[in-house]
Amino acid sequence: MSRPAVVDSVAALRARIRDWRRDGLRVAMVPTMGALHEGHLSLIRIARERAERCVVSIFVNPTQFAPSEDLDKYPRQLARDLDMLATARADLAFTPTVDAMYPAGFATRISVGGPSAGLESDFRPTFFDGVATVVAKLFLQATPDYAVFGEKDYQQLCVVRQLCRDIDLPVEIIGAPTIRDAHGLAMSSRNAYLGEAELQIARQLNVVLRKTAAALAAGADQKDTIAEARRTLIAAGFHTVDYVEARESLTLGPWRHDRAGRILAAAWLGKTRLIDNVEVPTA
Repeated sequence: MSRPAVVDSVAALRARIRDWRRDGLRVAMVPTMGALHEGHLSLIRIARERAERCVVSIFVNPTQFAPSEDLDKYPRQLARDLDMLATARADLAFTPTVDAMYPAGFATRISVGGPSAGLESDFRPTFFDGVATVVAKLFLQATPDYAVFGEKDYQQLCVVRQLCRDIDLPVEIIGAPTIRDAHGLAMSSRNAYLGEAELQIARQLNVVLRKTAAALAAGADQKDTIAEARRTLIAAGFHTVDYVEARESLTLGPWRHDRAGRILAAAWLGKTRLIDNVEVPTA
């Protein structure tokens, strides 16, 4: 199976999409930072179900990394990524450089409130500004009808939806279920950093979150249940727990038992930070 075509300039991207539009074809986009895995491929398959053409962006976005984070060591493996895109039948890979996305003199950032409050923002205060800025640029560059984001990054998904609503970006945002390994660990490019012993610990994150969600659904006290989840993660071998919180599913505001909810968590194994979330079951 042949690799998708590759373009690295906005002009070339727009030219290709103009040709598709001229033929009456719908366009779906899957924004990624590369280091693709089965989770990404599942997004592309969903995109292909919605539209006749799928463009995948591969861009390690520097504006969503703080100076202390892993921008330099974030895995970059374009040749392997393109081979994987071929198996998922992506039509086009957009691989811009940093200079193409943020040319000299670039001075604009987009800040989204609402669902960006707390959770990741408490520990990565510039993260969602970087996400919102790059996503807005990608949508204006590619003008997709649809864009697919994984629920694994649930707060990011909510922020992108808020962004599109607030500034009238005509893109339908599709949330895709989290893809997990056979042990329930959410697939992530950063899993490659983990050794075998750390993987065994990492696989407990989803187990703890599901037990916590089930307890809350059964009426357990929220404060006590969340505190127990944090203690259990530390006992399992996580070095630090940034947060475990119950939030309302749509707005990420405070959760009450009569509303659809999510349990979201972030925890550290050595130098690797893992995030995950699960739905609170409803009756």
